[in-house]
Amino acid sequence: MDLHVEPREEQFRREVRDWLAANKPPLPLPSGDSADGVRVNLEWERKLFDAGWAAVSWPAEYGGRGATMWQWLIFEEEYYRVGLRQRVAQNGMFLLAPTLFEYGTSDQKQRYLRRIAAVEDIWCQGWSEPEAGSDLASLRSHAARDDDAGGWRLYGQKAWSTRGAYSTHMFGLFRTGTTEQRHAGLTYFLIDLRQPRVTIRPVARLDGDLGFADIFFDGALVLDRDVLGDVGGGWRVAMATAGSERSLSLRSPGRFLASADRLVAALREHPAQATDMRLRAAVADSWMAARAYEYSTYRNVSRILDGANMGTEASLSKVFWSELDVALCETALLIRDADCDVDEQWMREYEFALAGPIYAGTNEIQRNIIAERLLGLPRR
Repeated sequence: MDLHVEPREEQFRREVRDWLAANKPPLPLPSGDSADGVRVNLEWERKLFDAGWAAVSWPAEYGGRGATMWQWLIFEEEYYRVGLRQRVAQNGMFLLAPTLFEYGTSDQKQRYLRRIAAVEDIWCQGWSEPEAGSDLASLRSHAARDDDAGGWRLYGQKAWSTRGAYSTHMFGLFRTGTTEQRHAGLTYFLIDLRQPRVTIRPVARLDGDLGFADIFFDGALVLDRDVLGDVGGGWRVAMATAGSERSLSLRSPGRFLASADRLVAALREHPAQATDMRLRAAVADSWMAARAYEYSTYRNVSRILDGANMGTEASLSKVFWSELDVALCETALLIRDADCDVDEQWMREYEFALAGPIYAGTNEIQRNIIAERLLGLPRR
């Protein structure tokens, strides 16, 4: 694990910190799951792109700065340190884009990556279905070949698509083989949702925001040029996307470090609670866990730069950060609740954190993967 900080990295941190101090929007930003909030957040994310900060580790031709992975981690840390939150464009930025870099054709990269960084296209994920959640290989949505159109016609329903109500595009899996083929019969498509035969039905959360959508396909067209990877080889491509979702691409340690610091500050703001040894221990445990995730990420980045692949070890990260997120928020609410002082930001974060052990593959499934593929334990 490389913990040595180069002078250029310190300079990069100063540059990021100075720019954010001078340009960050009024905080807190409104929810990125409401119509007005999406508009405000996209204005901010476009400003990031115009200044070259939207995708710092990407090549310049796609709107990036060609920064190292270490510099990207520094940017993320500074971004969350000033109180900024997850981006509306995160599905495209942190899930699809890494997969495009790995599996995309030159044409696909040219057509999509810069538009993702510039928030001109907003992407949602088309994995889950009414009868295919944790067992994704059982999905039933399918694609039928249309030679005359030079592509595929999509049929079926995708459920619980995060920010699907506001998205222009979807990356998703559809069956191009038989149901008996399971993993081998799936293909990964890049889909323009702004076409006939696509119906988007927003799903409201308890807080009223349209955080999800059910999306129905009745013959929508995807051209051959928008198949990502090989026809029938979508499972392997999807697992690359899942690896990004479960590991550092989507959940950099900067977010949890900032939350841990806010948690310590919350305890100090409530001196009567600071004498409660259980609360003190919970705060200390959460702060140490956030640091542990930081150092685990450093280890993973060091390994990746040496040519290693995260593979199934991404499941370890996913279980850890999702449970850490819940613990941070629960502890903060315990501190606040003791004084009947419920903080709206912590409450919203808590509501979102509760979904962490479910999305990106339930933690029960991730523990099975860890047991079988990493520890070599027998299946039961």
